[in-house]
Amino acid sequence: MLFDSTLRKELARGFGATLVVILTIVITMMLIRVLGQAANGAVAPADVVLLMGYSALSHLPTILALSLFIAIVVTLGRMYRDSEMAIWFSSGVALTRFVAPVLRVSWPVLLVVAILVLLVWPWGNRSTAELRERYEQRSDLSRVTPGVFQTSRDGRRVFFVDKRSDESMNARGVFVLDNGQQEESLTSARSAHLETIGSDRFLVLDSGQRNLSDNQNGERALASFARYQLLVGEQQVQSASTRSPKTTPTAQLVSNPTPRNQGELVWRLGLLFGATNLVLLGIGLAAINPRRATNWNLLFALLGFVVYYNLINLSQAWVSGGRLDLGPAMALVHGGALALALALLWWRDQGTVWHLWRMRGTRAAA
Repeated sequence: MLFDSTLRKELARGFGATLVVILTIVITMMLIRVLGQAANGAVAPADVVLLMGYSALSHLPTILALSLFIAIVVTLGRMYRDSEMAIWFSSGVALTRFVAPVLRVSWPVLLVVAILVLLVWPWGNRSTAELRERYEQRSDLSRVTPGVFQTSRDGRRVFFVDKRSDESMNARGVFVLDNGQQEESLTSARSAHLETIGSDRFLVLDSGQRNLSDNQNGERALASFARYQLLVGEQQVQSASTRSPKTTPTAQLVSNPTPRNQGELVWRLGLLFGATNLVLLGIGLAAINPRRATNWNLLFALLGFVVYYNLINLSQAWVSGGRLDLGPAMALVHGGALALALALLWWRDQGTVWHLWRMRGTRAAA
């Protein structure tokens, strides 16, 4: 049918253009943020591209839902402004008749949102957490560039090496200055290497000497050693999935219904149900007066999107804090949004029928 094909083609074009614009803006913002973190030493410069990819996957469900919502509002709003909707209404096509073609365009996007939220979201968060932890928990020796003085993470130690082998983490000509509260030590060694003992990492110095100075009484001591172990404060990278519900697979959230896990499940399902409800809300919010060349409908639609997604975050906090269970929270937020969308469609349809009936009565009286 001409009605269905025309509407689907225009919606698809509008969705594609909107997605490209929003994705470009979001990626640019993420690039600036990740580069700033890399410049501050929070993430590894070599992992910038990977972190951007994981961040983009995490934000993609929201981007897809917003792009689809804007495409529906803009496309139907253009039809209102050009009086195409008046022609369809005069032909007996109700506003609810637009739901079927819009859903035909929307269901592939909603399917991608479901896959991203339920499967890709925890994997991306887990991968991001492991990259950050691996960089933060790397050894102090791995931070050192040969020939350059380098400060440790806690700021207590200063390292200097003459040569280093990246493959075996061995170093030659090692210099370590340790400035503690009670004493200050200056250690030099011919060579050094890393060893793992339990969950801790040690910098093992070979064939060197240690100059110790007491900060309180000024006493000094000099000792030579053949082997000296120095804790560099690194622990093995633990599995990120054991620490945060954001990194936990959806199946484990369902099987282990703790308040925090249910809160995360409410948020994931909320993104999916929210994207579906926004499709219906977009049809009702697109109506404008063709005699007024304004975009207030788009402004109100964006405001509604912000409020709805803030309610999703609020429902997550409610469930995580034990104030509500999963079922009531979903029914309150998403059931209310669905009821609002259906009521808006009914109100628009009744208003259109009443307007057409009044115009026909006026013409008959004339």
